[in-house]
Amino acid sequence: MISAFCFLFAVSIAALSPQLLAQQKTDFLGSEDAVDNRIASDQREQALPMKQRLAKQHIQLAIDYSAAAVNASNVLSDKDDFAANGMLRFYGSWDMLNAGSADAGGLVWKLEHRHSYTDTPVKGIEFNAGGLGIVSPVFSDEGARLTNLYWRQRFNDHNATLTVGYLDATDYADVFALASPWTGFMNFAFSTGATTMALPSDSAFGVAGGTMLNQNVFVIGGIVDMESDPTDPLKSAENFFNKNHYFKSIELGYTSGKEKIFVNNLHLTAWHADSSEQLNQDSDSGINLSASWMIGKWLPFVRAGFADKGSLLGIDRSVSAGVGYFGLGGANNNLGFGINLANVVGNPDNQVTGELFYLFKPVPFFEITPDIQFVQNPALNPDKSQIWLVGLRSRLIW
Repeated sequence: MISAFCFLFAVSIAALSPQLLAQQKTDFLGSEDAVDNRIASDQREQALPMKQRLAKQHIQLAIDYSAAAVNASNVLSDKDDFAANGMLRFYGSWDMLNAGSADAGGLVWKLEHRHSYTDTPVKGIEFNAGGLGIVSPVFSDEGARLTNLYWRQRFNDHNATLTVGYLDATDYADVFALASPWTGFMNFAFSTGATTMALPSDSAFGVAGGTMLNQNVFVIGGIVDMESDPTDPLKSAENFFNKNHYFKSIELGYTSGKEKIFVNNLHLTAWHADSSEQLNQDSDSGINLSASWMIGKWLPFVRAGFADKGSLLGIDRSVSAGVGYFGLGGANNNLGFGINLANVVGNPDNQVTGELFYLFKPVPFFEITPDIQFVQNPALNPDKSQIWLVGLRSRLIW
């Protein structure tokens, strides 16, 4: 995911206690999984000589391998009840302009190989069970892909940022501290857009930027290609200028202070998506609201999404609420629980999704997350009143 802005963002909260978050001089760029933020978070716990030498040259590098497996209690006829995936990522940044200053400019990249160990990838297991939703959409079987390649330029003493290139809209639109599919909730109901936002691919050519308007108020926005294909990145750039099918968003938010923006965050996001042949998705528009505020070690949150058509999944209204607790059983461990209520277009019953996860790091270079989810009134499986999904996720870090 991209590091898009210097202000919005849930930087590494899913792996750090609130005390550590307050102490760190965080680089306020993008979501928790933005390249620069992810590297900064992981390096805090393991000082590697090679990385330190490169950092002196303003180069940041990282490699990680993630795996996830999910089992469903009930599935539709002839569907798999188990899915497992892996993902290898090589990512980094290189500041070339004004290196070492607050207003540095640099190249940011992320290359991935997403592969499935089973016929059904993890992102499809909820559909197999009859639920209308996605579990960890990053765990797919796309193979080799270019996820990020963009120029990131900071301005105004790192109070504003502009990015141009192959971006991930989930890194700047409706960002939420516990939304990371690597370290937070696995179900997309608790991630960007709360299943109502008609998102493009997570690698789309475009432009995004934002700024702090004062000490508390920020604004961000972007426009990216709706026809992008991460396995054919040059085509995405061509489509941006020729097909003119875009995802546009603008966001206005409030925080108690830039140093606490990753936890104390209120924002309203308005968006519009053109139709997409690549995604077989109709045009749509809507708004999303998000509120999260740190209280001691607790992070309660409420998030809502409203779409005109619900063209992403057939969900046009969605509300999520829950809480995170940081430092449970260790400074780098955290617990998350959430409930989502979704209105499915044409379905008289609301679909209810719940999730509980616990991330812990037995050693600085390895994370493991047990996860359990339930779906009440699964929209695609009316014969079942409830289905359960039990999962395990891990990440090995260099």
